[in-house]
Amino acid sequence: MELPLVVGVDGSGPSLRAVDWAADEAALRGAPLRLVNASLWERYEGVSAAGTDRPPDQKLAEDVVDAATRRVRDRRPGTRVSADVLPDDPVSVLLHEGHRACALVIGSRGRNGLVELLLGSVSLAVAARADCPVIVLRGGQESRAAAGEHRRIVLAVGDGPNSSAPARFALQEAEARGASLDAVRAWRWPGREPTDQPPVEGEPARRHERQAVEILESALDGPAAEHPSVRLRLRAAEGSTRGVLLAASAGADLLVVGAERLHAHVGLPVGRVAHALLHRSACPVAVVPDRAGTR
Repeated sequence: MELPLVVGVDGSGPSLRAVDWAADEAALRGAPLRLVNASLWERYEGVSAAGTDRPPDQKLAEDVVDAATRRVRDRRPGTRVSADVLPDDPVSVLLHEGHRACALVIGSRGRNGLVELLLGSVSLAVAARADCPVIVLRGGQESRAAAGEHRRIVLAVGDGPNSSAPARFALQEAEARGASLDAVRAWRWPGREPTDQPPVEGEPARRHERQAVEILESALDGPAAEHPSVRLRLRAAEGSTRGVLLAASAGADLLVVGAERLHAHVGLPVGRVAHALLHRSACPVAVVPDRAGTR
C-alpha cells in the first residue's frame, strides 16, 4: 500500500499554510495526502479554529477538515486526498499516523516573535518521537517553502551512527524538486576557542578538514549513486555545527537532519543541534529518524 503524506490541520492560519506546503509536496512525490484533525489540539497550542472556546460537537472539526480538503483540491487538482477527525490529543494522533506515513508535515505557531521562537510543544514532541520523517515549518515559511525558489536542499551530516536514511531522504527531495543538494559538515580544532577569525592555514587545519570531507564522502557514497541526476556538493566548514547549519539554511528550500531513535531512550527530545535548527532555521526542517538506531 502506498504510504500517504500526513498533515495536521486545526483550521488556524499556520496549519492551513502547512496544508498548502503539504499539497505541493504530495504533488512532487505523486503521493496521496491525508489530513488529520485532533479534537484536543487547543490544549497544546492555545489556538483553536473558532476562538478560545471550541464547541464539543464534531460538526466544527468536520468543517475544518472539509475546508482543508477543498483547499487542497483547489490548489492541486487531481491530488488524492483523504481526511479524518480523530478524538485524541495531537501528539498521540500524529505519532500514530506516523506509523503508516511517508512523512508528517506540521506548521508551528506564533502570534509574536517570542511565541514563534518557542516552537510549539506538539511540533517538538512529534519531531522527537515519530517513526517517519517530520517536516516542521516555522512562521512565514509555510507560504513559500514548496515553491522551490532556491532549488537547493541542505543535508546535515553529523557524528551519529552511519545510517543512510537522512541522506536518502535529502536526495529524494532534491531529485523531486530538480534541486541541488549541499551535504554539510562542520569541523573544529579540538580545544579551539570560539572566534570570528578563520583558522590559521597549516597541517592541523588541513587534517581536520580532510577528516570532515572523508565523513561526507562516506555518508553520501552509496545513496548518491541511486540518484545520479542530483547535483551534489560536499561542504566541510570550520565552525560550530549549529552556526554552520543555521548559515547554510539561508537560501535553502529544506534542511534535512538525522535524529537517532534508540530502543532504550524512546521519547527523548531531539539533540541540541536539531533543537536549535527547529527553533531558528531560515527554512523548513525535516527531522529524519536514524533507522540504525530505531527500535
